[in-house]
Amino acid sequence: MLTSTPRSEHLVANERTLQALVEVFDCISCHTDLQELFHDLFSRLQPLVAFEALYVSLHDPVRDVMRVSLVETSRAVSIPVGLEIPNDESPAGLAWRTQRTIVLDDPSHDARFPKANRVFLDSEIRRACLMPLTAAERRLGAVAFGRKEDVGYTDSELELLQKAISGVALAVDNHLRSQEAISYEKYLQQERDRTRLLLGITNSLVRSLDLKEVFGAISSALRRVIHHDYAALILLDSHDKSLRTYAIDFPHEKGSLLSEVPYPIEGSIAGRVFRSGKPLLIGRLDVDLQEFPAASTRALLAERIKSACCFPLINQGRTVGVLTVASRGEHAFSMDDTDLLHQIANQVAIAVDNALAFREIAELKEKLAEEKSYLEDEIRTVFNFDEIIGESTGLKGALAQVETVAPTDAAVLILGETGTGKELIARAIHRLSQRSKSSLVKINCSAIPTGLLESELFGHEKGAFTGAISQKIGRLELANKGTIFLDEVGDIPLELQPKLLRVLQESEFERLGSTRTIHVDVRLIAATNQNLAQMVADNEFRSDLYYRLRVFPILVPPLRERKGDIPLLLHYFTQKYARQMGRKIKKIPEPAMAALCNWHWPGNIREMENFVERAVILSRGPVLNVPIEELKEPAKPSFEADETLQSTEREYILRILRETGGVISGPHGAASKLGLKRTTLQGKMRKLGISRQDILR
Repeated sequence: MLTSTPRSEHLVANERTLQALVEVFDCISCHTDLQELFHDLFSRLQPLVAFEALYVSLHDPVRDVMRVSLVETSRAVSIPVGLEIPNDESPAGLAWRTQRTIVLDDPSHDARFPKANRVFLDSEIRRACLMPLTAAERRLGAVAFGRKEDVGYTDSELELLQKAISGVALAVDNHLRSQEAISYEKYLQQERDRTRLLLGITNSLVRSLDLKEVFGAISSALRRVIHHDYAALILLDSHDKSLRTYAIDFPHEKGSLLSEVPYPIEGSIAGRVFRSGKPLLIGRLDVDLQEFPAASTRALLAERIKSACCFPLINQGRTVGVLTVASRGEHAFSMDDTDLLHQIANQVAIAVDNALAFREIAELKEKLAEEKSYLEDEIRTVFNFDEIIGESTGLKGALAQVETVAPTDAAVLILGETGTGKELIARAIHRLSQRSKSSLVKINCSAIPTGLLESELFGHEKGAFTGAISQKIGRLELANKGTIFLDEVGDIPLELQPKLLRVLQESEFERLGSTRTIHVDVRLIAATNQNLAQMVADNEFRSDLYYRLRVFPILVPPLRERKGDIPLLLHYFTQKYARQMGRKIKKIPEPAMAALCNWHWPGNIREMENFVERAVILSRGPVLNVPIEELKEPAKPSFEADETLQSTEREYILRILRETGGVISGPHGAASKLGLKRTTLQGKMRKLGISRQDILR
């Protein structure tokens, strides 16, 4: 019988090894997936070399760490994929740096690698060898083989593993290059998409100065590149120095985040970014709630927002607001995302600064146009009353009060009958005040329909109501730094009075259709021929507004109490209209003058002016032709008939008031049913002594 010799056994072992290597190289050539490759390699090498774990660590040149990328194990050996260990503290790093095979006899206690000890200990690896994974042109990393048995690796085992790994290195290098090419192509595509986005945003910003419209387009385009659920443009309100949401993009949601609410600078995310001028990336909003306790943070959490990225909008060294992009996913934004968002924030900052400047210029231009038109009317009006004429004691007393109150900013209430010249007194107060270089803006509260009075006073935004086709600056805003004169202030509707009271108390209001608070610095002068105190008693005028208006009351005496001023006024108006009509009138006949002085002028100065104008028209020579016969009272009905008529009218008005539940104004109010103006009905009610108690009986 023939027996094997040691020589023949060695040949058989070599043959088996070579056959295994052939199979290894065959499996390398037929696998394109690295995970499958190492799984096959693991199964083919195990019969030849005893080991329980095979793992590949690749070098990350950017961070200089060894990262575990592939793991094949048996016997429940636990080695975490993705584990990163600094290059100089990793046994794989030592193999990579030295390009030598590193054999560890007790890897869990090797003092050179404290950060790797725990991995070997947890996986129960008692012996390990690590071989460099190197291709022709670059070092890739290292491959480690681990044993749970305390048995060292023989030279033949190490030689076999080294030959196998030399072939594997080429496959790994090809795979990595393929992945890098794919990643680079993805990177190029991503860069192309982001460049297109930036170009599109630039075009959007150039085409329009409407920030709300532009912001919606920006957020929509951005969503195609960076997924997000919520975006907001938060700007500084220059009046109250708070942050206010100016534009929001939150598709398919109608929650609290859609309301344009102010953001306090203290305790809010936007406030932190605005104040610091630095971006802020929040991966877990619920974790940072204590750091940002403002209501705006809780509103974000209520809408399931979990992460956010905020950027200050800075242009020419000035922070004008904050751009916020948020997501319902945790840690939703990468560093690449933040770089892109930072570029977008820089573009938006320029656009915001330009839009705000343009809006300020447009509003100033509109205000100047309004002032020009208004002042032209004012000039025409001023020429009608060039100065206050009179020497009577009552008039001098009123003018003395004007001189006293004019230098202050106190509210003035001018009282007097219709036609006594209350507007002239208001003009005199303005001319003598420190605001004389600014406008005196007037508004007749009884001449404007109730529905339009609020718009005239406070202005409105485009689309605030039907017919609001453009933004309108209100009279209060027009009078900023100047004076506003509210004539017939008693005709302001009750529902509008609280808003006017707020202007007097807080110097602020909102336009119709807007939530933006506008601050104004105006002095208010009001005038009325009504008994406001009685209207307050009848609940037809707010008492708090009445007392705010009546800080300094001035009573203008009627013309019948200024008998000595009548000749002066007659001569003044005669010469005024004579000049206008090219007439030369030198004299007013004595009988006519006596009759005019004795007339009680129920329409006061306005009646006199109109009467004199008619007389000048009728005059053909140097003497004024005064139509004395026109100075007659209209015929009055008898007392009994008058009393019966008033009684009938009173009962009819009461019946209509009871039918409407005491409502006076509005389409279903008593005034509408009676075919009267609201103010006319209120005047009749006062004249007929109709009170609220009468209506409720």
